[in-house]
Amino acid sequence: MIKRLFSVIITVLTATTVFATQPAKLKTITLFNGKDLKGWHSYSAQQTKPDTALFHIDNGTLKAYGKYQGYIISDRSFKDGYKLSVNFRWNTDSTAARINNKRNSGVMYNVPTGYPDGLWPRGIQFQIKENATGDFILLKDVTLKINGKATEPGKSVTAKRMKDTEKPVGEWNQLEVVYDHGHCTQRLNGEVVNEGFESSATEGRIMLLFEGFPIDFRNVIISTLP
Repeated sequence: MIKRLFSVIITVLTATTVFATQPAKLKTITLFNGKDLKGWHSYSAQQTKPDTALFHIDNGTLKAYGKYQGYIISDRSFKDGYKLSVNFRWNTDSTAARINNKRNSGVMYNVPTGYPDGLWPRGIQFQIKENATGDFILLKDVTLKINGKATEPGKSVTAKRMKDTEKPVGEWNQLEVVYDHGHCTQRLNGEVVNEGFESSATEGRIMLLFEGFPIDFRNVIISTLP
């Protein structure tokens, strides 16, 4: 009887331990559906132009090119406990319209709900730029603590990446942002390239930027804790 009771106790404890160590299930949301800009709105330096003047959808890929700067921004806002994943590549089509030949773009996150549109709003940018992809760009007084030291608030503050892991021009890259209670981790092609703590931007929307050089985006996916 004692042996049987002991066996039951061990079984219950084992089951409880397994249940307790199961990871929280993530909810995955596809932000860009590959067909249209449902769930997003756009802003540009020339608001008289329609979305299609800058953002073009071709076979599931969002192609950004044109003669003036702009962005699309998600209607939905996100906060503590999410992972954002985006594929991007530089568009090598020489006929695509552009402002200049400087490869510069970005993905912004934690752009506060209700913050007015403009070039560029408050938030954190995962810099996509030749020889600088992975830098933090902290806009409109956003601050982070990096390597134990708080950044100074400012209009546009750069915190450089740890390493360069961008693929050659024309190849697809994968960037990831993990935001968890003020802790920001930026990954590029599977490697951590930047990290900061105690973010003053704690929630907000996702933004894909066009800053002058043609760029493609696809597989814009966010995973949130339930």
